[in-house]
Amino acid sequence: MNLPEDLNQQQKRHLPPGPDQPFSPVDDQETCEYLLSLRQKYGDISSFMRSNGQRACFVNEPDAIHSVLVRNQKSYVKGTEFARIKLLLGNGLIASEGDMWRRSRTMIQPSFSKKELHRLIDVIVQCCAARTERWSKISLDGTPLNITREMNTFALDVILRAIFGPNYETDIVTNAENPFAFLSEDSSRDLNLAVRLRSLRQLVLDVIDKRRKMADSGEIDFLSGLLRARDKAGKAFSDRELLDEVMTLVVAGFETSAGTLNWAWYLLARHADVEQRVVSEAAELLPHSEPVSGEHVASLTWLQQCLNETLRLYPPAWIFTRRAIEDVALGDFDLPAGTDIYISPYVLHRTDHYWPEPSAFRPGRFASELQDRDHRSAFIPFSLGTRRCIGEYLAMLEMKIHLGLLSQKFHLTSVDNEDPGHGFGLNLRSRKDIFLRIKQR
Repeated sequence: MNLPEDLNQQQKRHLPPGPDQPFSPVDDQETCEYLLSLRQKYGDISSFMRSNGQRACFVNEPDAIHSVLVRNQKSYVKGTEFARIKLLLGNGLIASEGDMWRRSRTMIQPSFSKKELHRLIDVIVQCCAARTERWSKISLDGTPLNITREMNTFALDVILRAIFGPNYETDIVTNAENPFAFLSEDSSRDLNLAVRLRSLRQLVLDVIDKRRKMADSGEIDFLSGLLRARDKAGKAFSDRELLDEVMTLVVAGFETSAGTLNWAWYLLARHADVEQRVVSEAAELLPHSEPVSGEHVASLTWLQQCLNETLRLYPPAWIFTRRAIEDVALGDFDLPAGTDIYISPYVLHRTDHYWPEPSAFRPGRFASELQDRDHRSAFIPFSLGTRRCIGEYLAMLEMKIHLGLLSQKFHLTSVDNEDPGHGFGLNLRSRKDIFLRIKQR
């Protein structure tokens, strides 16, 4: 017997299935394992009881994720973990909401156009040259290379030079000491980090004040772009707003590249055939006697696939949340206003019915002919929609140049077969530092 349409819909609409035992997700391995078990037992849209008695929803289905992040994004705001980010970084672009976020995004966006970012290519190449000089010395004595520490230092150097430009050497580094170095040396992202970051705010304020008093020299660094930015009413960023945006750029701008490059070198060291294609492509397409251009970098299609596959396996932002601000329909389910939505790129990217052989490192799955896949929202290392990471293109530019240049000069191999493990925090890191053998080509 066919049920009336309205009754059929009433039976169809209900809360997602899930356990009644309370669980409160945080950014740790236990939470990742819990979400993996939820998906396995209850499917790609499930619910669970939080310790406060409210049910939350875990979404691992691409179309439903697209609904939350893109199609019906106005029905959601940022979720629980962003309060911690605000404590660490202030109310910059990552943590802000509503009109404040829209204003900031509009003002910052011009600095992140491809044209502007291509002007930073020389900075990235110079940082690669410094790394080449250092690695050449290390390779002579047979000492294993701590690639985790190397990538932290490299990526921090790039983003600080991109932000402060010529002022980096004179106003930030003093007595050869980088006051931001602790970010690359300590992976904890706790209250202690917040205190250490706050201790640098006066330093950054002094640089901002000095820049304001200078005539606009047309510098290409991010700080100059932020100082020139105006909203629709012609109003500039306040000092407090500039501080929050600069701190956000420093931390977020270095962590994604550092973590991804760490994993990329680890994977290339274990897959000689993949590495050789990277080297051959870079040797053919990256110039040796002329400046590197954006077009050169864009031509590195195999390297792009390798980085996409690295980001699939090890997405830096492995979990994030949204909160429904009104009653919403998600898939076959109804969710009341106030429901917290948990999305994990890590779990999604390792779900076998979206990614066959999900644990395998197979860059070829990102070949151009595979990009029209049915589940376009199954790959979300930089999120989706208007809140998609503004620094995505810069990160790719930096990582492709680094791997393209350095892989031609050095052959890195594994020291042992030990898995470094997963460090689940605000970002996904290797739990242990990764050491690789290094040899000049």
